Amino acid sequence: MTNNQLSDLPEIREHILRMSTDGGCFTGASLSCTDLLVYLYTSFLRISPETISSPERDILLLSKGHDVPALYGVFAELGFIERDRLKNHLRVHDHIYWHPNRNISGVEFHSGSLGHLLSVGLGMAVDIRMRGLDSRVVVILGDGELNEGSVWEACLTAHALKVDNLIAVVDRNLFQANVRTEDLIPLEPLTSKFEAFGWNVECVNGHDFEDLDELFRRLPERNGAPTVVIADTQRGRGVPSISERADRWFCNFTHEEVDALIDELHGRSQATITSKTLVVR
Repeated sequence: MTNNQLSDLPEIREHILRMSTDGGCFTGASLSCTDLLVYLYTSFLRISPETISSPERDILLLSKGHDVPALYGVFAELGFIERDRLKNHLRVHDHIYWHPNRNISGVEFHSGSLGHLLSVGLGMAVDIRMRGLDSRVVVILGDGELNEGSVWEACLTAHALKVDNLIAVVDRNLFQANVRTEDLIPLEPLTSKFEAFGWNVECVNGHDFEDLDELFRRLPERNGAPTVVIADTQRGRGVPSISERADRWFCNFTHEEVDALIDELHGRSQATITSKTLVVR
């Protein structure tokens, strides 16, 4: 698959929207990291449905596990799981639900509670290095997730151990749940924070496949330090009526609203949404 074809995968965003009903899902954040997952699985990670058990595979961990509808969509389009399984979202007879589950082909580790998988990824990266392999570990973090102290403990340890096959990707959509990050616990200057912890820091437009490709083609930097990619993204990307809205973190739309949102995704019309956000506590 070429970079020109990458942006022609609206099916993944359709999958996310279709999972945003009959119980709903974390729609806004899933749409913000869709392009990152598409790029990584099609152009960077050395993994496929045929190599998911290979000890030499690359590993991706979705630490911000509530974005899993985007991961489900990528898996369905790339053949890790059957597309029809997405219809089982939140059904008790399947494992397609709000957070990643290792019973789903391609999922490397459970996630849900935030702040844990950078440490897990660090351990995997150390193990890979000890076995003399060349695999890379990529951990996708939410920007709000960076409020967890365990993230920074992992950052300190990764630097101390000189783990340069570890890449963290921050989905910097500027929202944490239903509030802006800079209005709750400000993260900026984020680049300086990671640099102070000894990491290589790269910044990129998380929706521009050419920019992503230019960056990831030279990663990881084998200089004895881990790398973090701060990817500027937009919550609700691709669907203007719900983009960059604090109240569209978790969405549970009617079927008619989902159909309207899919029309909006394809530029056919603008959706009118009346459903209230389901607040998850």
